[in-house]
Amino acid sequence: MNEQDIPIDIHLNKLLDWLISRRICPRDWQKNILTVRQNINNAIQDMPAVDEIANLLAGTYINYFHCQRIVELLRETESSSKNIFGQYSSKRMKDWLEIVKLYEKENIYLAEAAQLLVRNIVYELPSLKKQLVKLKQIQEESSKKESDYAKNENNMRENYALSCQQMDIEGKNVKKEVFSLLDELPGALNTIAVSSKDLSFIRNYYLEFLNFTLKKDMDSNCLPVLKHIIEKGNTTTFEWRTGEPPEVVEMTTPVLPLDMDCGSTEATDDQIDFGDFVANSESGDDRSSNSPNGDFVHVDRDECKPDNGVQIDFGDGDINWDISVETSGIIELQTPEEQEGGKVARGTDALSVLENEATRNSFYNDLLELETFLEQRVLETESSENDVLSSTFFHEAPPVLQMQSIESLREMLSSVKTISSQLMTTKLKHLYLIKSSPRYVDRLVDSLKSKLETAERMVECQKAVKVKFHEAMDEQRSLEPKIELIVGKTKVLLSQVEKDISKRYKNRPVNIMGGMSALQQIIVH
Repeated sequence: MNEQDIPIDIHLNKLLDWLISRRICPRDWQKNILTVRQNINNAIQDMPAVDEIANLLAGTYINYFHCQRIVELLRETESSSKNIFGQYSSKRMKDWLEIVKLYEKENIYLAEAAQLLVRNIVYELPSLKKQLVKLKQIQEESSKKESDYAKNENNMRENYALSCQQMDIEGKNVKKEVFSLLDELPGALNTIAVSSKDLSFIRNYYLEFLNFTLKKDMDSNCLPVLKHIIEKGNTTTFEWRTGEPPEVVEMTTPVLPLDMDCGSTEATDDQIDFGDFVANSESGDDRSSNSPNGDFVHVDRDECKPDNGVQIDFGDGDINWDISVETSGIIELQTPEEQEGGKVARGTDALSVLENEATRNSFYNDLLELETFLEQRVLETESSENDVLSSTFFHEAPPVLQMQSIESLREMLSSVKTISSQLMTTKLKHLYLIKSSPRYVDRLVDSLKSKLETAERMVECQKAVKVKFHEAMDEQRSLEPKIELIVGKTKVLLSQVEKDISKRYKNRPVNIMGGMSALQQIIVH
């Protein structure tokens, strides 16, 4: 192979050192380039309106090869400025010729071109490429976030609608609609009480089972609240506790605010006002008796008889502590109403059994006890082994225990579960709390409002990420042409440097390694 055909391979990062080591460029080339750059900055202030010159001056760093091309173009535009000696009298032409001359002194243009190639290929283009990748990533993340925010918004609105549906309200004016539900509570509880009468047979079955297995009468202790509901319905708590209906029921009713704004939770307008306890007696007299701490004092006439078993004898100097306790064992004072024979139900005693939290919980516990018993009987009956034991154990059992099949037990279990589920629906649970707590409505309204507020925040977040998405897209659109322009002009400069070096070595092929391949990789990715 001829020496003329042997290529000269120069690594891009070593190009400037290679030029200096071959004494093509001086080591102090940078001090001379400052003058050149200053002259270029002054010369570009006065340029002819030529499109190609405008393109050369736009977008990238002006180098020696650009200056050469500008001189060629000026030879055409400034040809009329030549004097009789063939020299140009145009200041533009003189300025650019001077720039080219300074560039060619000690070949400082090659050193500048080598530095420019390294800066573009190693630093600037990769940085712009990373910025472009980041912008695309921002667009992807923004698009994903927008989808997530939209999903969360829909979930919050659906959650709000579901909560309103469970409470059987429209959700337009939550506080007013919630208050209106209180009117439905007595009717709903009475309906449950009426349905509970169908459990009479099931309770009797359970009672027979207890009497047979425990060998004693369990009627008084077997599901007492359920028994009362079955026999007497949803009576007042007073009647459940004493066994006799009251003569007077003093009902405390909440005073509803006149202006109930859906979106407001201010105490001045929307706070539930239970007011003073109102005594609604049949005679129209105000018979409300409040203790100093604000609680009702209930006095039961039946438990306050003159002869209650307390005997104190001081005759022998000894105290006889023989005290017989009847019913609840609490000795209560008589009120004037009871001394006159009145039976007044006030406070919790005035509430129905199912409205009163304590008795309602007892009723629910009775249902759960009955439900658990039936579930166990179904499991025992389904087991073939237990069937044998059962048939042996119940051969002397009452007929009502022997005649029950798996199907009948399942039907009884379903009936009990139906009643218990009706008692503990989401709507009724809210009504129980509203009835017992004047502040619960505000908490409930705030809870529902928070769902809508969260949905609105999700809308704002969607708008924000949309703006971020479009900003990133606009920046990407402006950045991509800039990268293409720098890549294109860097390729040209790379080729020009290779040709210039090749001329100095008898046109041997010159390859600047890591140049063109790096540019191709930037374009691909």
